[in-house]
Amino acid sequence: MNKDQIKGSIKNAAGKLQQAAGKLVSSHDQQRQGAKKQLEGQAQKAVGDVEAHVKDAAKKKPSAS
Repeated sequence: MNKDQIKGSIKNAAGKLQQAAGKLVSSHDQQRQGAKKQLEGQAQKAVGDVEAHVKDAAKKKPSAS
């Protein structure tokens, strides 16, 4: 895993916790912020996934000699 995959997963999890806490205390603002953080985390993880696939593809590509 690369740093974007890890950071994105952590941000997604933190957003879920924040959203759940917002529901618990009936704070719509906290729920929205948590949902936003989840989306940011998912996007960051997706960037990391693409980077990892590109890196893996580059390793598998035969060298042109």
